[in-house]
Amino acid sequence: MAGHSNGRQDTTVIQIKERTEQTSRTLICLGFCGGGTGPYHVWGDCLPADVALSAVCYPGREGRFLEPCATDWDDLAADTTAAVLSAVQGPYVLFGHSMGGWMAFDVAARIERDGGPLPETLVVSSCNAPDRGLTPRDMFPARQDTDTSLLDWMRTNGLMPAHVLEDPDLQEMAVELMRADIQVRDTFRYTPGASVSVPVQMLSATDDDVIEQDAGNQWRRVALGAYRHDTLPGGHFYTPEIWRRLPLHIPALTTTPTGASA
Repeated sequence: MAGHSNGRQDTTVIQIKERTEQTSRTLICLGFCGGGTGPYHVWGDCLPADVALSAVCYPGREGRFLEPCATDWDDLAADTTAAVLSAVQGPYVLFGHSMGGWMAFDVAARIERDGGPLPETLVVSSCNAPDRGLTPRDMFPARQDTDTSLLDWMRTNGLMPAHVLEDPDLQEMAVELMRADIQVRDTFRYTPGASVSVPVQMLSATDDDVIEQDAGNQWRRVALGAYRHDTLPGGHFYTPEIWRRLPLHIPALTTTPTGASA
């Protein structure tokens, strides 16, 4: 399909739908716990023609599999912030799902603190507000869980492709990545007072029992600018159809970019 890349030209930021002369903004996506860039590739077909799509690849997976996985939150946040800044070419929307929502918030807060190019909108999906800090509820699945338990959790709550679930070697790799990300997640610490001034959209699912029911209201505490909360059908990853076309529920992708002529 025209405008789509093979995803191999960079190992840190994967260009899923490349920029063209008509591109007005880029949607930059961050991974969730145990995930890679793969779940975002399906979004390339439902984005507006003028929106490019990139995804940050965390170390230790896909094209960065020879790099050691991050061992704590600050290391991964620093790496991800640098990756996002390297991908910025004009207006962009920053998206993160689950643990990736916390990461997207942290990255946006770091960029704002350092005076860097801010996203037009921060979109966080299926995650509690970070100012709660890390609670026992957030530490699930847990590092002491068995491999079987982790696979069951990923099968039930995640986006595990069938080919992974059917291949013992790929299952082992998936569990290793999940354990690495759990270790990072468990070192998360909210910086008191951290917030963002950019518009924030929070997405949550009607039947998500992973996050708290009032997560939509929680985010208002750290979103100093415009804020909206939208609820969609399904569980932690919505329904398969909703996930496949999730960008259609992000109004920031269809508005006129700041500074652009109408």
